[in-house]
Amino acid sequence: MLQYKSLKGTLERLIVSDAQVDDQIEQLLQQHARVIPVTDRESRLDDELLLDYAGFCDGEPFEGGTAQDQTLLLGSGTFIPGFEEQLVGKRAGDEVDVRVTFPSPYHAPALAGREAVFHCHVKEIRLRQRYAPDDAFAREVGGFDSFAAMREAMRQGLQAYADRQADEELKLRLLDALTENYACDITDAQLESAIEAQMQSLTAQLSRQGLTLDAYCQFTGKTKAQLRRDCEPDARKAVIRQSALAEIARQEGLEADEESVAEAIRQLCRDNHMTLEQLTPLLDESAQRAIVQNVITQKALDCLRDNAVVETVQRHA
Repeated sequence: MLQYKSLKGTLERLIVSDAQVDDQIEQLLQQHARVIPVTDRESRLDDELLLDYAGFCDGEPFEGGTAQDQTLLLGSGTFIPGFEEQLVGKRAGDEVDVRVTFPSPYHAPALAGREAVFHCHVKEIRLRQRYAPDDAFAREVGGFDSFAAMREAMRQGLQAYADRQADEELKLRLLDALTENYACDITDAQLESAIEAQMQSLTAQLSRQGLTLDAYCQFTGKTKAQLRRDCEPDARKAVIRQSALAEIARQEGLEADEESVAEAIRQLCRDNHMTLEQLTPLLDESAQRAIVQNVITQKALDCLRDNAVVETVQRHA
């Protein structure tokens, strides 16, 4: 029988610093700006315009040339060269024909080097102004009564996140201690499945960086077969870990109850910024089995943590 109770571990609790809270506030200040409507003057560089426009080449509309409620920061250089300059000195309500020539080369080859006219309607002129870190910022951006309340809520949120991370790291250290001398039979199918999971994880990580697995192979000078062999030690470790957690689940009678599965699905929605309606079509039989297995795994990890002898050590960031 697997002996998983009374393992010793250290919870390394990181206390959030004032500097970390300040950094979080600065990020919010950079992400949000007070929008001030401009009605008493003409547009200038650094103003934000709200536009409707329709583009034409040789009198014919072209794909991607029409937009409504488009925001444009004058001077940002985000539109075709020469476009933004022709919208300086305008007022809300003005109709403006902006004449430009598409660059050559251009990402849409059919438009490269061609002259175009955009019929623009200036709907609004707005000025974006940086907030001060004060009560008004807390009310308008954070929904708090005061900046002090907002700051304290941010501190608590950062501390809660740090505590969750520390607890997850403790669970993994306990699992490592449990499996250090744990032996189990690993079938070829289990190992191959774990290697494939490692490869899929690598592919997803590369994709987030704008790379493909083929490009990574060229960069590292390795074949996919070599990458799979490189994955084998971690894959073997993953199988051993899963076997130990499955044994804990068996001994404790842990199951994936309906509410736990529902909460796991809700968390998936939050993590992927999706609604339940958007996620549901993706939950095929394989995905549902993976969710159930993950719920049981997390319960086994929690059981391992709850039955451990834990010393808490605090340190300041």
